[in-house]
Amino acid sequence: MEIRSIRYSTHFRRAFKKLPSRFKKHVLEREIIFKNDCFDSRLDTHKLSGKLKGFWSFSITYKHRILFAFKDKGEVDFIDVDDHSIYK
Repeated sequence: MEIRSIRYSTHFRRAFKKLPSRFKKHVLEREIIFKNDCFDSRLDTHKLSGKLKGFWSFSITYKHRILFAFKDKGEVDFIDVDDHSIYK
């Protein structure tokens, strides 16, 4: 599925600014892949459960993830970016 637009939450923007430069580069690279095909196997996109039911995440690195939500067709909201602590 191709993504037409991404909205960035205030929390996501703050979290992104705090990332080390090398991770910011990975985020931007993965975002391009995500926009072209949000279920590309390199992203390991998966639905979350429990208190995060209704949200999804995909991998930036082995340790870092982006938490997001699907909105209207082709639109998503990026909620958070960090290590596995975003699941807490």
